[in-house]
Amino acid sequence: MFLHVLDAIHVGEYRIEITFNNGKRGIADLKDSLRGKVFEPLKDVRLFSQLIVDKELETVTWPNGADFAPEFLYFKAFGDIPELQAQFVEWGYKAEEGARGGRSLNTRAG
Repeated sequence: MFLHVLDAIHVGEYRIEITFNNGKRGIADLKDSLRGKVFEPLKDVRLFSQLIVDKELETVTWPNGADFAPEFLYFKAFGDIPELQAQFVEWGYKAEEGARGGRSLNTRAG
C-alpha cells in the first residue's frame, strides 16, 4: 500500500495533525525539519499555518511550493512506535533523529 495524506490541520506552532490512508492519525512536529531554501520561510508560523493537502500529490503542501513526502510525515508522527521501526529503517529514516514530538492519536493498524 502506498502511503497518502488524506487530511491535515495546523494544531499550533509547527505541529500538524495528519490523517493517513491507512487509518492512522497522529501529530507531526516539523520544527526541526524546516531547513533549506524552500523550508526556511515556513519558520514564519503564519505561512506554516497555511498548509493544505494537495489532492494530486496526496501530501501536505504550502503556498511557497514546499512539501514533505507522506512517509516522512508518517515518520515524524509515529517515529517512537517500536513496531514501526523496521518500516522506518526500510524507508531510510532513523527513529532516533527526529521522532521527538510525534505522538499517536490512533493506533489502528492499516
